[in-house]
Amino acid sequence: MQAVASVRREAHFNAAHRLHNPAWTDEKNREVFGKCNNPHFHGHNYRLIVEVKGVIDRETGYVIDTKWLAELIKDYIEDRFDHRNLNEEVDEFKTLNPSAENIAAVIWGLLRPQIDTKYELIIELYETERNSVRFAGDYR
Repeated sequence: MQAVASVRREAHFNAAHRLHNPAWTDEKNREVFGKCNNPHFHGHNYRLIVEVKGVIDRETGYVIDTKWLAELIKDYIEDRFDHRNLNEEVDEFKTLNPSAENIAAVIWGLLRPQIDTKYELIIELYETERNSVRFAGDYR
């Protein structure tokens, strides 16, 4: 029997966004998104947990090298999202509403091609201390 474990790496980024559906009226956007529809944007201090689940390697004792995982998160996520206006500066959100759910899905999509498919990838994103999203698969 193979031993399976999950490795989790935490990261942080600060970003602004606005929840807005351009197909709706301003009134409907305000009704659905409330303060999050502020035309001048608003920001969050996001807490990101990237979880990689797989078989523990008998030679190294690792599921995955956490130093490598930390560098991957920095290069593909933190450098791309930190201190950015997601709607205006991150290509994926030019046409995709940057909800926590969509941000987590985009992060998964950016990291998945970089991590061997023998591993399960789970993204957990905290928008606030009380609001978080877990995403574990491509929905597109």
